[in-house]
Amino acid sequence: MNWLNALDVAGFRWVNQSWANPLFDAIMPWLSGNPFFAPTLVLALVLLVSLGGVRGRVCGGLLILALVVGNVVVFEGLKEFFGRARPFVDLADARVLVGRGGSPSMPSSHAANWFLGTAILLIYYPRTLWVMLPLAVGVSFSRVYCGVHYPSDVLAGAAVGAGLGFGGVGLLEWVWRSLGRRWFPLWWRHLPSWRKPVWHADALAWQPDAPVIRDAAAVADRQWLRLGYGFVLVMLLVRWAYVASDTIQLSEDEAYQWLWSKHLALSYYSKPPMIAYLQWVGTTLWGDTELGVRFFSPLCAAVISLLLLRFFAAQVNARAGFALVLALTATPLMAVGSVLMTIDPPLVLFWVAAMVAGWKAVQPHGRTRDWAWVGLWMALGFLSKYLALAQWVSFALVFALWPPARRQLGKPGPYVALAVSLLGTVPVLVWNAQHDWITVTHVSENAQLDRTWAPTLRFVWDFLGAMLGLLNPVFFLGLGWAGFHVWRRRRLHPLGLYLLLMGAPVFLGYAAFTLYGRVLPNWIAVSVVPLFAVLILYGEARWRTNERRWLKPAWVAGLTLGLTAVTLLHESNWIAKLTGQPLPARLDPLRRVRDWDQVARVVGEERRKLAEEGRPVFVIGDHSGVTGLVSFYLPEAKQAVQAGAPFVFVRSADHPENQFFFWPGYAERRGQNAIYVIDTDRPVPAPERLVREFESVTDLGVRDITSRGRVMKRLQLFACRGLR
Repeated sequence: MNWLNALDVAGFRWVNQSWANPLFDAIMPWLSGNPFFAPTLVLALVLLVSLGGVRGRVCGGLLILALVVGNVVVFEGLKEFFGRARPFVDLADARVLVGRGGSPSMPSSHAANWFLGTAILLIYYPRTLWVMLPLAVGVSFSRVYCGVHYPSDVLAGAAVGAGLGFGGVGLLEWVWRSLGRRWFPLWWRHLPSWRKPVWHADALAWQPDAPVIRDAAAVADRQWLRLGYGFVLVMLLVRWAYVASDTIQLSEDEAYQWLWSKHLALSYYSKPPMIAYLQWVGTTLWGDTELGVRFFSPLCAAVISLLLLRFFAAQVNARAGFALVLALTATPLMAVGSVLMTIDPPLVLFWVAAMVAGWKAVQPHGRTRDWAWVGLWMALGFLSKYLALAQWVSFALVFALWPPARRQLGKPGPYVALAVSLLGTVPVLVWNAQHDWITVTHVSENAQLDRTWAPTLRFVWDFLGAMLGLLNPVFFLGLGWAGFHVWRRRRLHPLGLYLLLMGAPVFLGYAAFTLYGRVLPNWIAVSVVPLFAVLILYGEARWRTNERRWLKPAWVAGLTLGLTAVTLLHESNWIAKLTGQPLPARLDPLRRVRDWDQVARVVGEERRKLAEEGRPVFVIGDHSGVTGLVSFYLPEAKQAVQAGAPFVFVRSADHPENQFFFWPGYAERRGQNAIYVIDTDRPVPAPERLVREFESVTDLGVRDITSRGRVMKRLQLFACRGLR
């Protein structure tokens, strides 16, 4: 390996330094990344899909799919596996002509992507080789010339990219020929080959030797259902792989609630206990890793999709169910909830489960057993988030506005559901009774009930802007249109009315609250699924009546815009690869879930320096989020948490401000030193309480946490000596 590495370094220096000349110094950075690449790529894909017929659509679709899978799973996974440093890290004489990437070096993503595209285009359009291959070679060469990759990095990238392109298309063709005829007979008759795509309009007449299809409608419905199952499984595996790939790190809430899972209780200061127990199970299975913490979030998203798919297959058709699952996948707010493990994924899951069970329960033939399931799901929802109680408002409106449902009020079912759901409040009530009803105080403060009401439009525009972005602009406008028409014809569409009442009260309630105070986007999460169900239900009705003139372009636009946003939301660094310039730190959507390991490293270094004075040193966080993150990403701090002897605490207080108030603090560490950590953009003086607690407090200054030349976070550190 030593001689191979020496050969690689020699090859790098030969290209990076011996080939240096003013012309290449101008051309090669442009090849590595330029502002024209992204719009040219988008235009090429649009032309390919819109003008290329069946072959163009198949080629364009596979190209997009391969690029997404390659960059999300394969290329980044290999980078993390090899963990090779960039040349400019180890070689002081490296000439660096472009930005210093922060990701590992092996393989080169630029080379992998270009050779991936070259391979797929070669399969469908062989003549493109004369254009694509020189470009792929030129871009790969530029990465070495510009000083950001070794020759072996680009060779490996080229091999991986070409292998994924040829192998992916070959694998798809083999699977389609082996399974497509049996599982998707109608579609297989239309398109018997992905490698040589030819569309046969008359699916039943084509290939007369194939088995006879007697009920095409039933077969089509089964095909959509199978496609939905496959899609849900693939998305579950991709999300688990993404969570385990270290592309993003924990958020403040996730790390804070990870500490809860080490102190299991009936409830907590600000939230019910479900999140702690789910994280406990996840970390028991997968260890104290990002995958362990987030294991249940992709699983919740998958179960939600399966519930909706089967519900719509039974009540509408499987095609509409698949469309609903696909629309939710293309919605940024739901995409975030399918990865980050906060209290919202289990809440949405149990809300949807109660909604599905409730539709069966409110029917004239609804049984007490159906209502018992409703009560159970609502109880579990309450143990996830207190907002679950709002679903009783939805059911009350169903009883009030749909006469057939009112018949259930004369039966024991609804009251059984109420009794079962109230059982879910018992652990929270017991814990609060033991802690002076602190949660009631916290929730009322969050709702700003102690403030004088003064209407304002400031928060309204913030809310609407967030909804446009996080719910997909096309779909958000469609929700309003579909909701209006379903409400206007509510007597003719009982399912549409039911779904509307399962989501609209929460959404409209929070929208009204914006006249009073700020509403965080995730607060409306439970309303998203039922409102999107209304949208798809209305769209399916329009489609069946042939009122499609605007429906198909709107659907394509919504999916294209949404899937693009969701993809970039999972890896914002792709913007730098496409445009040659990274996003400004303040605009990076992943800023909150990156670089916490660097924060912990800086804190750990200062802790070790202070420990050289001879006294034990602990760490104090300014708030619960940074305390949880340092506890998770500082290796010795994580080991201490696992051993039940943490040395990272939150700043002390006279009254409860977070869950740390109810756990042992640092008061017993008299005489010890501490590092105080503030995550802030502006230097601030040390808190007076902290100054009183220690013999001396010294400001260590502000530390910049950088990535790709951007300041992502700023820390202010204080050395606190001699706890009184």
